[in-house]
Amino acid sequence: MSSITLEASWKAHLMDEFDKDYMRMLKAFLLSEKRRGKVIYPMGKEYFHALDLTPFDQVRVVIIGQDPYHGGQAHGLCFSVRHGVKAPPSLVNIYKEMQHDLNILPAKHGCLEHWAQQGVLLLNSVLTVEHKQAASHHKKGWEQFTDRIIRELNAQRSHLAFILWGSYAQKKGAMIDQQRHLVIKSAHPSPLSAYRGFFGSRPFSKINQYMNANKLASIEWQLPD
Repeated sequence: MSSITLEASWKAHLMDEFDKDYMRMLKAFLLSEKRRGKVIYPMGKEYFHALDLTPFDQVRVVIIGQDPYHGGQAHGLCFSVRHGVKAPPSLVNIYKEMQHDLNILPAKHGCLEHWAQQGVLLLNSVLTVEHKQAASHHKKGWEQFTDRIIRELNAQRSHLAFILWGSYAQKKGAMIDQQRHLVIKSAHPSPLSAYRGFFGSRPFSKINQYMNANKLASIEWQLPD
């Protein structure tokens, strides 16, 4: 992964991670999988797309996902897909809740880069996956790397909003200081669990209310077509 450039502010906070044994083992694993002909998502230059679009000092909201879409849709931002790619079911439900919460009509696409450019860090816990093999890169090292990201944000920033959808994200976010940051927890937007507390949770308005209460700019959740 030494060939992948990392946005400068994140590099200042994370560069020492790349010298650790777990990261060397992760790099060796990914290279080995590619040599064996495995198809891995997202493409290499997009492993750190979330960090590249949302510099450390510009982060205002953190949405924690699990691992990338494994059908070819992943482009380095959790829950997001490129323009022209059909929105997956979880994202469709996110749009439904946003419409209920803020009366925003669903976008005609599934690309969330507009959020990322406003400071919404769309962070998967695991940054790669094998084609059609969900969770195939779990426990290979990515979790340790993304834990470091969360720890740095928790300690070095204040008044961030963390969205923890589902039990996986909630365990991942257990380290967050809830006196220092807003933490929003609910069921995951997946069709399997959205009706167990995701729908009606109103995370988008809660975040903007928190931002306004702390004299910070709100997020423009409406996505441009």
